[in-house]
Amino acid sequence: MPDALIVGATGMVGRAVIARFGSAPVTVLARREVEGLAPHHRELVAPSEGWGDIIAAERPAVLISCLGTTIRQAGSQAAFRAVDHDLILAAARGARAGGTPHMIAVSSVGAAAKSGNFYLRTKGETEDDLHALCFNRLDFLRPGLLRGDRPGPQRLAEGLATIAAPLTDALLHGSFRRYRSISGDRVAAAIVALAGQKGSGVYIHENDAIRALAD
Repeated sequence: MPDALIVGATGMVGRAVIARFGSAPVTVLARREVEGLAPHHRELVAPSEGWGDIIAAERPAVLISCLGTTIRQAGSQAAFRAVDHDLILAAARGARAGGTPHMIAVSSVGAAAKSGNFYLRTKGETEDDLHALCFNRLDFLRPGLLRGDRPGPQRLAEGLATIAAPLTDALLHGSFRRYRSISGDRVAAAIVALAGQKGSGVYIHENDAIRALAD
């Protein structure tokens, strides 16, 4: 397993990625201490303003971004964009400055820079800006509704959507399969699988591809 550095490790997918690395060491960069890290994992705690320089100095073989929030959690569209675009780009620029060849980023199904939806437009713009940094390999995961235990307060809308997911998923066929829900743990398994893959280029992984990688 290549030397990996994770940002966004305190969320559902990030915590699952760390668990999926198992006995392989991984570096975790966060704004606060991450509970439950194994002794062989390395933790760096620092304000997000300094992440770019820290990542450049660390020079990981692969940068994994599981960063993501919601407009409701962030409090405004500007605060949401500061995390889901600006902070991800700052981390990525630091990685490129340090010579990191590979980045894996969790995005969202429907991400598109020209979307009329602010959330999806931000995700799409983030993808485009990461692409422009010219990593040797860049992997985007675009899951639909993420199922699993999230840290922090329960989100009512997501809780209801999760309950309805088995029925909703059964109705989604053909090109709509990409909108099916998926567990955060399976997304994490796909990320760890991608961390060990070679090759160059930009790859987009939606529901079926994520499941195949996880399996």
